[in-house]
Amino acid sequence: MSNNVYTIITERIIALLAEQGTAPWQRPWRVRNPDGTAAFPQNMVTGRPYRGINVFLLGTAGFPSPAWMTYRQAQELGGQVRAGVCGLPVVFFKSIEEKRTGDDSAAAPHPRSKFIIRYHTVFNRLQVDGLLPEPAAEITPAAAFAGIPDCDSVIDQMPNPPAIRHAEARAWYSPQADLVNMPVKQAFNTPADYYATLFHELTHATGHASRLARAGVTDLCPFGSTNYSKEELVAEMGAAYLCALTGIDNETIFSSAAYIQGWIAKLRSDVRLVVQAGAAAQRAADYILGRAAVAAKATEEAPASD
Repeated sequence: MSNNVYTIITERIIALLAEQGTAPWQRPWRVRNPDGTAAFPQNMVTGRPYRGINVFLLGTAGFPSPAWMTYRQAQELGGQVRAGVCGLPVVFFKSIEEKRTGDDSAAAPHPRSKFIIRYHTVFNRLQVDGLLPEPAAEITPAAAFAGIPDCDSVIDQMPNPPAIRHAEARAWYSPQADLVNMPVKQAFNTPADYYATLFHELTHATGHASRLARAGVTDLCPFGSTNYSKEELVAEMGAAYLCALTGIDNETIFSSAAYIQGWIAKLRSDVRLVVQAGAAAQRAADYILGRAAVAAKATEEAPASD
């Protein structure tokens, strides 16, 4: 069951790569609230925002409403999903207790829990008839410069931050020195480019042993290895999330046919990659934003153990 869920989500991402010709984590948040802030996907009934890979799955759908619901929730609200429309999958991790028998039960009397991945289908509120109208939200590009003070606030308030210097004419993060190097700000085409690049490197830095201790950062990961690819995907998704939150475009990803085909190949070779990277990116963003307790708990995004 779990592998089937991973495959369903991965095939959805691959379809977006092939159809749109761009990575869905590059500019997923086209939906904006009336005040210009990013309207992140959320469940209409609970009000709970979606997290992990679900943010990217729903954020790329192109609906001008951020509200989503299951078929049953639509009925409970007095609505009806329109005939012929297609919903989108969202994943969640369910905790189950492993049964112990015989010697195992005697040695460890307390049940042990593990997480298994599941999914259900949700529909955008604009696919549901009979609901009360909601305040208008528009699909507009994020302002390129207006969000910069918010970017500075995110950077300044990051707990336990790495050192940041502006020296070499390239961007990188060194786990050994716990140091982010950035080109001088004037080297970037726009301020948005600078902050998006810095968010990418800060997402890498959350993997340091003193923070979230992510294998893609703490372990030696040769270029092209699975952990290297996963860590790059985490950094791209984490940067995209922070760019959306602060109101700037994420323009740091080079969209080309070779780039897109490369990601398609990697995703096909490891169907768990994009789901696990999305969960890790959410935890990284939570850490940078000072939501350490959320990042540490990370219950719903925990990688499945089966």
